[in-house]
Amino acid sequence: MTDVMAEDLVLGLGGTVDYEIRWDAAVLSALAQEHGIRRDELTTTTPIIDERSLVITVLAFLATGGGGERFVLSSRIVEQFAAHFDKEITLGGTGVRAGIALDRIGVPTVQHLVSIDDNVRRLLPATMRVVSSATRDTLDPHLIVQYPEGTTVHLADAAVTAPASNRLIFANDAPNREMAIAEGLGEVLEGAAAFLISGFNTMQDADLLARRLDDLDAAMGHLPADALVYYEDAGFYQRELSALVRARLLERIDVYGMNEDELQEYFGRPVDLLSPDDVAAALAEVHVLIPARTLVVHTKYWAIAVGPAAAAHRAGLDSAVRTAATRYRLGDACTAADLDETARLPRHAGGAAVVAALRERLGTIGVPAFVVDTAHPTTIGLGDTFVGGFLAAVPAAARTATGVALERALDAAATAS
Repeated sequence: MTDVMAEDLVLGLGGTVDYEIRWDAAVLSALAQEHGIRRDELTTTTPIIDERSLVITVLAFLATGGGGERFVLSSRIVEQFAAHFDKEITLGGTGVRAGIALDRIGVPTVQHLVSIDDNVRRLLPATMRVVSSATRDTLDPHLIVQYPEGTTVHLADAAVTAPASNRLIFANDAPNREMAIAEGLGEVLEGAAAFLISGFNTMQDADLLARRLDDLDAAMGHLPADALVYYEDAGFYQRELSALVRARLLERIDVYGMNEDELQEYFGRPVDLLSPDDVAAALAEVHVLIPARTLVVHTKYWAIAVGPAAAAHRAGLDSAVRTAATRYRLGDACTAADLDETARLPRHAGGAAVVAALRERLGTIGVPAFVVDTAHPTTIGLGDTFVGGFLAAVPAAARTATGVALERALDAAATAS
């Protein structure tokens, strides 16, 4: 059990162990040809029951530049596919990656976890305290595929080239699918300045989800009245279950976030993210479906908040966009000083035009993305890092980060003298 502290940032609900493969178009081409995969077979909706269907799904996303999360029949398929590539073992989950981003600027967090193993013990930053529902060690790795813009893969009868870089996640993770709520969560929330909820997207049993929402609701009864509740949508494996979560939690949520892929799934068609007309229509329609006090959509061109309380979160959007851009160019190694460097980069002109147009039409609050030129972008965890950056602007976190930055500056000055 973790000690309760005033003004904690409590992040949940589940963490993951990720297999981040090193992209190799030649290896994927060999797999496509070994399995005899043809261009007309590519689809993102086929059940992933073996390595062949996993390769088909990867190639279908790549052909459109899309990203997303998909369920696989077993973790063995993940292990089989990952074995073809060089890989790095990292930690994932929105709460964990948001916490890593906060750790880089000196802000400690409390993590709610549903699984644990030696990878988690080894890789979780020391500043993170844990409350967990896990009763034994388990390992159900998430396969992370990051492909770069312009990469070409050769199929049995054609070639496909990625029009944009993006990331894909594939997993069969029983602890996250069951999402047991730790008994100690309510006690931890008594001292929370903010509470991040994410991870219900991996659940597939409506009755079990309803029971978990009961448990979460009971724990949230311990939250201080002024605590910020941030909900990150993520890609629901069964989209209809997202409505059940909204029905139970929307009144408790202060900020409801989603990325461009999730926006387009709700909107039901592709959205031209650089068209003010298309974006305005999509945001208006999605906000009718999800009438949150603040609905935040974050994309590679802009981040926009809509809703009656959106104006209160301009600082959060600024911090979030800067933090995500820093991860995009530097990965997990980014520091507070790197955030300052990112702030000096130019803004995306098209993103700025959309932000300005929607501010005029809908009264939204928006921040254009930075223009980042890097040969080796990090596309995994950008949304999670965005959330971490947003929470960094919560007053309790901002005070801690400022204090840490001052201590580091004083230490540097003392060393120099």
